[in-house]
Amino acid sequence: MHELSIALNLIEIAETAAHNAGAARVETVYLKLGVFSGVVKEALFFAYDTATKGTLLEGSRLEIEDVPLVVYCPTCQQEVELPSIQQFQCPVCGTPAAEIRRGTELELTTMEIMSDETETA
Repeated sequence: MHELSIALNLIEIAETAAHNAGAARVETVYLKLGVFSGVVKEALFFAYDTATKGTLLEGSRLEIEDVPLVVYCPTCQQEVELPSIQQFQCPVCGTPAAEIRRGTELELTTMEIMSDETETA
């Protein structure tokens, strides 16, 4: 389960940023996760909850924004969202599409932190 190593890395990055911001704890971590990232969302949630024990992120929420698979179609000359990751062809004209523009993301975008027991940053 490589999601555990991803969760540990995510927590390390978030905890470093929280320390640098003077946070007492982290409330929420926001993540963009592409459908073609190779990460199983449910496994990441489980690994995150397990891996946050004893850190500034313990008890925090992981909020994941799903990013659809978007490719560039050379025939239509536009970006198109693929209805399935199983078919790499433009849904408009049927041209095979090899250039992925979005959908592979695994990106920590922002965090909600508590600098003390009453203040949110």
